[in-house]
Amino acid sequence: MAQTFTFELVSPEKVLLSGEAEQVQLPGSEGDMTVLPGHSPLISTLRPGVVEVLLDGAKSSVFVRQAFAQVEPERVTILAEKAYDVRELTGGLLSEELAQAEADLAAAKDDAERLLANHAVETLSRFKA
Repeated sequence: MAQTFTFELVSPEKVLLSGEAEQVQLPGSEGDMTVLPGHSPLISTLRPGVVEVLLDGAKSSVFVRQAFAQVEPERVTILAEKAYDVRELTGGLLSEELAQAEADLAAAKDDAERLLANHAVETLSRFKA
């Protein structure tokens, strides 16, 4: 059996994913990272993007916005203001999130805000195609 660690992804509304993970790919604010069991501790903000998790033997993909991750050798916790299973990002929900990201981009006051909003627009636009 492969080594695992405890994984939780939570939003204000609910726990989206929870279980034993073999690996997690995170859209870190400074670049993508893959977390494996025994990873060094860290805390990172996450840019808008997709978290991919190999959880209980199945791959799950979740789009997150306004999130951060706490990584410990035996646990990864992601707290996200907004998080959606990629399979849910269709139709009206996708259009609504894309419109919000475009509005955030238009209203950005500095380069950091523009960069985050642009990441959200780019990632959401890929789902629309």
